[in-house]
Amino acid sequence: MLKQFLQFDPSLEFVFSLSLKELTSNFNLSSKRASTFLTHLHSDSNRKQLLINLSECALLPFWHPNYPKLLRGIPDAPLLLYAKGDLKLLGMDSYLSIVGTRKCSNLALASLKKVLPPLLNEGFVIVSGMAEGIDSIAHDVTVELGGKTIAILGFGFQYCYPKANQPLMQTLAQDQLLLSGYAPHIPPRKWHFPERNRIISGLSFGTLVVEAKERSGTLITVDQALEQGREVFAIPGSILNDFSSGCNKMIQDGAKLVQNAHDILDEWKE
Repeated sequence: MLKQFLQFDPSLEFVFSLSLKELTSNFNLSSKRASTFLTHLHSDSNRKQLLINLSECALLPFWHPNYPKLLRGIPDAPLLLYAKGDLKLLGMDSYLSIVGTRKCSNLALASLKKVLPPLLNEGFVIVSGMAEGIDSIAHDVTVELGGKTIAILGFGFQYCYPKANQPLMQTLAQDQLLLSGYAPHIPPRKWHFPERNRIISGLSFGTLVVEAKERSGTLITVDQALEQGREVFAIPGSILNDFSSGCNKMIQDGAKLVQNAHDILDEWKE
């Protein structure tokens, strides 16, 4: 329905003046649904919440010049993003998503410290989900190396999940960038995280999986990346390590094996 509104009125300049009759005739809405929509549209409490949101963060609707170009091209792109931090990071040339298991090995940390420096030197912005494990490590190592990173959240900015990441979240909000498809007052919910994964993959030219079990939530992001026509990269691991089984299987299925940053850069430059 929101996409219909955008086609009818791309700037949403006239949406507040629509009548019940215009809603039912132009958007094929029942009188009941149109009436409910108008009630929400002109609600004082909703207007107050919007003003609060505007005071806490930047709002990036689909047509905003700062809305990420690659993300705009996916079929289910969010119509509104909430942003806190350095908006200039949305105007960069190259993005790589990094995802993986929440319980990672020391080898995963060593792998990231090997792969990341050349990518950061090339100007890549690292995108991840600020989850426990690989996500948080990707953000931490990027900051440690003086690079730029964007965290995609499954909740509003008034919350932090996991709570242990509060210091990291504050650092990213101050010096990097937080993005969310949820208003600041929306708490984390289980289904939010699979939903936000499409943003992680959709924002980047490719997704690198560092460690993952064969049955892992990480595979949701990989599936999203494939559906979006993005590149998928995986760091191989020992057949004795259960946390490498997912990466090894991805490589069997066609993901590009990554031994160093050049394996990613070669794909980017093609």
